[in-house]
Amino acid sequence: MVKGGNIYSRPDHDLSLATPPNPSSEGGLFASARDKRTFLYIFSLALDLLALVLGYACALQTRDAQWLSAGGHSILFIALPLFLMFEIARETQDAETLQNRLLGTKRALGALGATAFVIVGISFLFKVDEISRIGFAITFGTAAIFLIVSKIILDRVVKLVMGDVVVATILLLDGLDAVPEGSAVVVDVGAQGLWPDLDRPDMIDALSRLIAPFDRVVVASQYDHRAEWSTFLKGHDVGGEIMLDRDLLHGAVALGRYDRRDTIVLSRGPLNLMNRVQKRALDLVTASAALILLGPLLLLVALAIKLDTPGPVFFRQLRVGQGNRQFSIYKFRSMRVEASDAMGDKSASRADDRVTRVGRFIRRTSIDELPQIFNVLKGEMSMVGPRPHALGSTAGNELFWHASQKYWLRHALKPGITGLAQIRGYRGSTERIEDLELRVRCDLEYLSEWSLWSDIMILLKTVRVVMHKNAY
Repeated sequence: MVKGGNIYSRPDHDLSLATPPNPSSEGGLFASARDKRTFLYIFSLALDLLALVLGYACALQTRDAQWLSAGGHSILFIALPLFLMFEIARETQDAETLQNRLLGTKRALGALGATAFVIVGISFLFKVDEISRIGFAITFGTAAIFLIVSKIILDRVVKLVMGDVVVATILLLDGLDAVPEGSAVVVDVGAQGLWPDLDRPDMIDALSRLIAPFDRVVVASQYDHRAEWSTFLKGHDVGGEIMLDRDLLHGAVALGRYDRRDTIVLSRGPLNLMNRVQKRALDLVTASAALILLGPLLLLVALAIKLDTPGPVFFRQLRVGQGNRQFSIYKFRSMRVEASDAMGDKSASRADDRVTRVGRFIRRTSIDELPQIFNVLKGEMSMVGPRPHALGSTAGNELFWHASQKYWLRHALKPGITGLAQIRGYRGSTERIEDLELRVRCDLEYLSEWSLWSDIMILLKTVRVVMHKNAY
């Protein structure tokens, strides 16, 4: 018997669980918890920057602007970027500080103090004498007071926007009872016969869509399913935990607590907020630029495809994306319509008679992949990441998720138009299981060592492998 929380049930094996319950109809805030936190992060950062501006404005009431400048530049314009940098470095805006006003205040004051220290150091190093000590002290002293006030305001806004739920939690019951804490959403997936059967991509997709709006997933699972839950959670883009009732770790990254019992934390999500913002910004800038620069080429290719063979310009195929959720990928159609492979059961070969004349050229030059720019702009893909595979893809005679036990782990980030495996030459058909294992190894290396600089370098190196002996 499950007590408390919000319980959702559906008929047996109803994969409409792929559409998450709408907590807003239940009075909850879970469906958009991440979006609301993002708004609160921006609001918090704006308040902090405003506090510094107001501190400078107060200083202007006692000293002229010329006494609050260095080398002809206002100390405000020097302090703001420094303060922003220290705020980001100290993670002043995150879920933890939204829940704990005192912690948020300490981090913000620390960032302000570091800013003041750097400006003092620069003034001493370059022998800047025109800065008024009193004006400087008033600027940062009153900014500190405004920062404290801003955190009180933020605390009220957080409660107004999110209530008591800053981190959205879902409790999945799969054969083990548990009492939900607070306002956690509860779904008895075991009663539906739904669990992460690694041979059933439809079940993986359904569960992935169910947990996608949440920050924390706690699974109360029967013992026999825990290895599969472990693989599923570690390949997802949210924090995942399995509740313990015996000693079984499955490669946990930490220990947690739920319902007065230990949980094993299997994932934290691959990137923090600022890393996700940086990666998405790079995607939007590069995809938009590519669309503008390559627009004429895209139109010419579309025209050539229409003139070459009857049928649509674009080919859409279901692929496995971030968090193992499925999406439709866009490509230029390179095969005859009647021979198109919607599930990707058969990889193209060098002398494949399904490929059209135009298709052979655009596949050899990788031009057929360019429409995936639209997937990037839609947020389904990234410019750099593990390549998304079709559900029917095989290595040798084995489906990908049979051929590699770590296959599902590669989907913790958005799939990419290019990736580490591609610039290392791992392209084309996977005729042997070893071909897939090499790619999975590269994908997991990319996930564990991600940086914005690595994305930029992969994009630059991709130019060398646009035309490749395995591209056909």
